[in-house]
Amino acid sequence: MTLNIVNIKEAARKKSLGELGELFALKAFVDKKFDRIRNINDHVMNETFADITCEKDAQNYVVSVKARNKFQKNGKLNTRYNLGKDVYEKALSSEKKYKAKACWMAIQFDRNSFSVYFGYLKDLNGSRAIPVDKCEKGLCGEIWVNNKRHYFDFDYYTNRER
Repeated sequence: MTLNIVNIKEAARKKSLGELGELFALKAFVDKKFDRIRNINDHVMNETFADITCEKDAQNYVVSVKARNKFQKNGKLNTRYNLGKDVYEKALSSEKKYKAKACWMAIQFDRNSFSVYFGYLKDLNGSRAIPVDKCEKGLCGEIWVNNKRHYFDFDYYTNRER
C-alpha cells in the first residue's frame, strides 16, 4: 500500500473514532440527566473548542470530547489526551458564545470496554492535556463509566498493528 493510502485510512479511522466518542458522550450526558444536549458538529463543523453543549440545574456547559484508544501502538497506556494549542483561549471564546462553563470529556476505548471521564477545564490548571492516567485513579475529574463492556467489533478502531 502506498503511504498516501495508509495516511488516508489512518485519518478516516481517527475521525470515525472521534465520532464514536461523541455518540458515547451524548449517551453519558443522557445517563447523567443533563438537558438540552446538542452535538455542535451537527450545526457548526469544527467549532473552535467544544463538541457538545448541554445544561443541568440551570448551568450551561460546553464540552470538548476526546476519544482515544486506551493503549498506544507500542502497547503502553495512552496517559494524556491533548486538547490542542490555544485551548484556553478557544474555551473562553466558547464560554462567551454559549454562556457556559468549559469542560472536557475523555472517552477511553479498549477492545472490549470503555470508560468515560468528565471534568472542568479550569481544573487542569493550565495543562493542555487530560491526564487520563490520573482520571483512572480518581485524581482528576469524575469517573462516569468505568471499564464497561461494549458489544461492537473494535478491530477497525484499534491503533495496534493488525
